[in-house]
Amino acid sequence: MAKRNVPLRWDRKMQQRLARGEAAALGELYDRYASLVHGLAHRVLADERAADRLTRDVFAHVWEHPDAYDPRQGPLRTWIATLTHRFAVQRLRATGTAALARGGPGTAEELEARVRQAAVAARADYIVQSMPAPLRAALELAYFQRRDYRQTAADLGVTEDEARRRLRLGLQLLSTARDAATAAPESPGAPPGYGGAA
Repeated sequence: MAKRNVPLRWDRKMQQRLARGEAAALGELYDRYASLVHGLAHRVLADERAADRLTRDVFAHVWEHPDAYDPRQGPLRTWIATLTHRFAVQRLRATGTAALARGGPGTAEELEARVRQAAVAARADYIVQSMPAPLRAALELAYFQRRDYRQTAADLGVTEDEARRRLRLGLQLLSTARDAATAAPESPGAPPGYGGAA
């Protein structure tokens, strides 16, 4: 069995290709992760054009700094997602602060609450997208279709104990989204959940 910290072959090769300046590698990376990046950016910024700009910025950063990704720290997908999260939160905070400085509505405390709420929502979305299919299916049945654990078990064709286990584990994973947002402030050099604070 492969060790958990051994990076995936595709991730390693992609990072090497980007470091060599292969434009085709950036295209492949974009094709694979653009919808993830755009979705997370939109979840935080709640603005289509801002999410488009942020998506371009994230891939530009990856292109300009391919060595910033360390395959030993985790999958490339996670690094890109957390990089997106960090950039989006910074952008939301900067635009909100600028609006306040121009005399816009609200207070600095309300802005920080909005930033935290958007960060938690984006992190929760990513956790749900990344969790194994059996856990995601159980959560979707329970929360989007309002099924209890017995109905979830019947719909999935598993025992009630297994349905409860999947729901409990899925909820534990989701709780990390809020826990991370209330942890220490993000370190500027590392995206949250990727070898840094938060």
